[in-house]
Amino acid sequence: MKTRIWPLSILSLLCLVLYTACHTSKPSLDNDPEIANDISADEKKLFDAKEGGEEVRIANDSVEYEIIIIDPGFNVWVNSIARPRGYYDQTFLENRNQLFVTEYNARVIQPNRFSPDLYEWQINYDRFTDYGYEVNYLLYNYFIYFQRKYNQRLSGFVPRI
Repeated sequence: MKTRIWPLSILSLLCLVLYTACHTSKPSLDNDPEIANDISADEKKLFDAKEGGEEVRIANDSVEYEIIIIDPGFNVWVNSIARPRGYYDQTFLENRNQLFVTEYNARVIQPNRFSPDLYEWQINYDRFTDYGYEVNYLLYNYFIYFQRKYNQRLSGFVPRI
């Protein structure tokens, strides 16, 4: 009789471990409550704006690139809520932009997994090209704005201001 209980207890323990492993998950990176709870009322007003703000064009003719940000509210957000120019150094901005661009582009090519309304076009960002401080500053802040507005997380870092 003991020989029957022993295999059953091992089988029960194994089932319990498998059940626990299958139902215990990491918090989702998208729809992160830590991001949502960190948004002020002023920032929320900018995110809810349907109009306002002009498009932001980031360009440098010498390296032949252009980024146009059409998201309403970004221009006002970057000038009123984002950290001021000079707060971060260029190396920091370049490193974060490389992380954000890599994850953003990975999501663009997975429209069944990530919303194609949020992730429309790939961003061609070359880490060996010196885009200058202003471009890296605006691109970095757009990623922060994007993550906070749409409650996304493009890296292991919580997008804070």
